[in-house]
Amino acid sequence: MQTSPPGAGRRRSFVQVLGRRRLAILAVMLVVVGCAGLAAFAFRSVPPQIRVAGLENGGVLNGAETKNGRLELVAQGGTSLDGLTVSLDGEPAKTRRDGDRLLVETPGLDDGAHELTVAADGNLGLTQTTRRSFTVDTTAPRLTIEKAQAESLRAPATIRGHVEGARTVTVGGAEVKVGDDGAFSHRLAEPAPEVEVRAVDEGGNETAENATVLVPYPDTRAVHITAIGWTSKALRDPILKMAEEGRINAVQLDIKDEDGEIGYDSQVPLARKIGAAKGYYDAKKALRELHERDVRVVGRIVAFRDPILARASWKSGARERVVQDANGAPYGGGGHYGKLSFTNFANEEVREYNMDLAVEAAELGFDDILYDYVRRPDGRMSSFTFPGLGDRKPTERIASFMAETRERVRPEGAFLGACVFGVAATRPTEIAQDIPAMAEHSDYIAPMVYPSHWAAGEYGVSNPNADPYKIVKRSLADFEKQAKGSGAVIVPWLQDFSLGVAYGDDEVAAQVKAARDNGMDSFILWNAGARYHAGGLTPRR
Repeated sequence: MQTSPPGAGRRRSFVQVLGRRRLAILAVMLVVVGCAGLAAFAFRSVPPQIRVAGLENGGVLNGAETKNGRLELVAQGGTSLDGLTVSLDGEPAKTRRDGDRLLVETPGLDDGAHELTVAADGNLGLTQTTRRSFTVDTTAPRLTIEKAQAESLRAPATIRGHVEGARTVTVGGAEVKVGDDGAFSHRLAEPAPEVEVRAVDEGGNETAENATVLVPYPDTRAVHITAIGWTSKALRDPILKMAEEGRINAVQLDIKDEDGEIGYDSQVPLARKIGAAKGYYDAKKALRELHERDVRVVGRIVAFRDPILARASWKSGARERVVQDANGAPYGGGGHYGKLSFTNFANEEVREYNMDLAVEAAELGFDDILYDYVRRPDGRMSSFTFPGLGDRKPTERIASFMAETRERVRPEGAFLGACVFGVAATRPTEIAQDIPAMAEHSDYIAPMVYPSHWAAGEYGVSNPNADPYKIVKRSLADFEKQAKGSGAVIVPWLQDFSLGVAYGDDEVAAQVKAARDNGMDSFILWNAGARYHAGGLTPRR
């Protein structure tokens, strides 16, 4: 029989007594603090009730959501934000109070799983904790898009591409089906020149790119004529005869010229307000007369050289529309354009005015809108002030002007071109004509490669004016390189006037051949008086 060791009874009695004393103390506490005190005691024994703003437990933070580098904690259920200890992935986190939120600094979180721990001191020295798990995913979907092609501006086009890691893909705002291999396609009934394709993954990361829709620019062999010139039977009839003989298939007819005059009765409000709409010719009648002969009509808009708009703007106090010199006076035109000749390409009202004219002309039925003087004045940038330009580059604003215009005239069925200086291929900043940038937003680039305008020795040609084939061929090769990959074609302006050297059929034919030897079948002949050497052009049927 086992017996208890000496003193065992006394120790048992002591424990029993101590237990009874604890119960007695607890009973006294209940009496003293009452039920409310007990409730407070119990409340302080539960984990802190915390919500992470914008993030559910087990949720995902994407690239955009991690850029601010912090999480926002919001107290719930009566939990106080005071005295909380926060850890991120087991390491103490830096916090700061911001009103009813506790901001947790989270700089440089890596992609993957993370855990946020929030601790608060409880009763009897106990620590209560709440844990929230989340995942960081900053990797956006990978998106590749093929350049689409349509047969005409009114024909449908199909956007095709491939995506990796996306939950949804939209083309022009419409959600499209993505195959198991990541391939997708979407047919556009009437495509814009650029269509946004957007891919979004499970975490909300986005990748957006513009799909380019290319429409082959038609073969265009044109001659220039002014608005007043078109009203002259003596000038108009020989041009129509050239079209009937198949020597040309297009006419470049001025919409707005170097004086700022609009050839037809434009209904654009600003044009009418400043007296620019002259109504020299009936646009609908002229277009019908040419289209009935299967002749395309290229409408030329002299954009930023506009004395009528410049004078009206300066007089009315809208001086931000005008190019100014370094002292804030109107730009003097370098002595050959005249004062108040250049409007400000950076001004939204000036840009809108020209785009309104472009859209109106496209709606009337002009096949092309061809901007001329789509540039800044030539000279040192320090000589000018362009209100509203800010820290943006002139080349960027000119290119964006082309982009905005094409978005507006393409739905009306018109192509968009830009006249550029011959030197722009190698010296883009001289007049803010960046050929690759402009080509991205144009259907064609029209370089003025007139032999008489080149200095001796350019492109290794000792006397360019006397050697039209060589200077045109070499200079156009540079433009072809600059526009490569953009989808834009080169439609050169060729010289049919005499300046220092007499030009006739042979000189015109030499330039046409030089363009063709560069793979360029389209061209526009320039003669200010609209009198052309038809014999320099081979009839085509």
